[in-house]
Amino acid sequence: MKSTSLEIIEELKAAGHQAFWAGGCVRDMILGTEPKDFDIVTSAKPDEIEQILEKTIPIGKEFGVILAIKNGHHFEVATFRSDSGYSDGRRPDAVEFTNAKEDAFRRDFTINALFYDPSTEEIMDYVDGQRDIKDKLVRFIGDAAERIQEDNLRILRAVRFKNNLNFQYHPDTYQAIRKHVKLIENISTERIRDELNKMIMSDNPGQAFEELFEIGALELIIPELCKLKGLAQPLMYHQEGDVWDHSIRALNALTDEEGGEDPLPAEPPTIELKWATFFHDIGKFDTFSQDSERIRYDHHSEVGAEIAVKILKRLNFSKKSIDRVKWLIEHHMMVVPLMEMPDKRRRHWFLQPGFIELLEVYRADSMGILPLDLSLYHDIKKLYSSEIAKLKLMPKQLISGKKIMEILNLEPGEKVGKVLKEIRDLQLDHKIKTKKDALEYVSKLKE
Repeated sequence: MKSTSLEIIEELKAAGHQAFWAGGCVRDMILGTEPKDFDIVTSAKPDEIEQILEKTIPIGKEFGVILAIKNGHHFEVATFRSDSGYSDGRRPDAVEFTNAKEDAFRRDFTINALFYDPSTEEIMDYVDGQRDIKDKLVRFIGDAAERIQEDNLRILRAVRFKNNLNFQYHPDTYQAIRKHVKLIENISTERIRDELNKMIMSDNPGQAFEELFEIGALELIIPELCKLKGLAQPLMYHQEGDVWDHSIRALNALTDEEGGEDPLPAEPPTIELKWATFFHDIGKFDTFSQDSERIRYDHHSEVGAEIAVKILKRLNFSKKSIDRVKWLIEHHMMVVPLMEMPDKRRRHWFLQPGFIELLEVYRADSMGILPLDLSLYHDIKKLYSSEIAKLKLMPKQLISGKKIMEILNLEPGEKVGKVLKEIRDLQLDHKIKTKKDALEYVSKLKE
């Protein structure tokens, strides 16, 4: 991607225009981090960009932004511009194509307003962004309140950059985001969702959500989570603090490698796993009760799953994501009695498509508790690995769903799947070994 972006810059320069890398990629290079994207700014006007580059899409041509496609990669190529008026709190009412310095001053934070010429290796810094990177500060360019009024999402972006980069706030930045936090109500749910996803997928999600609560943003976005603050737990099982403290610890544990060798899952946590872990106890406020023995939260898994669905629907998550998060929350307590289950029932859970993530929710949940005890997690993980190894040696399917429908006169549906599963379980128990055995079993069902 980097080499391809250089080719685009050289094409623009060969046509007589200035062209630089801009924004986050320059910041990341200074920090010693490999950039994920290479955005390009240029003195070429949008029409000129389209003429110079072979394949383009005018994704925001009225704002001077053209998407360039080259070697299978996508790059935003933007004309230097200055903005005027943001009546909708998101987009400029008018833009004027200008120069690099003016373009830098219309951006949000100093650390995102740097340009880099890869040909000369020169950094163009008109806003002291390099100083703020050195001091690890998130600082608005110019007047902080004005920058927020221009695009209200910058409140959440300030929190994200501060925590994802492990920086601090400049005093003016922090005071401004606290003062103007209610402007979050003007932001579309899709933009809020995308910012929250970027926060929760970072290596420091807990701190980001602590600060969203602190500045009053979380109450506006996910008030259900705020109810966990100060919510008591039974001290015989939880010495880490309230339910909020536990949830934050569990969320952070997803990026903690503790848990033994060969942790599950091998892949990085998915967005669904992250949200399911953070929301796993969100039903405890509505199910809080006390008896003579201790505090209880009966059925908090089921209640919490429904609360999570409402939140994720409100934030316009996909149905697929919502269903996975719901399933993980709804069943996260099932892991505890797993070792005591009959083999057939335990095998049922091991074969669930989401079991590895369910076990990871349990690991994170356990790591969110003090005193720490991961012994059950290790026992289950060991048994799971052993059982899955056996299942991989299972003989091939002895009878087709089509044959089952023919014998039992069934339409396609759950009943056919149920019979297939029963036959599979009997194979695993060595009670059905041949195709003839399977046919006889299905015939008996007909009788």
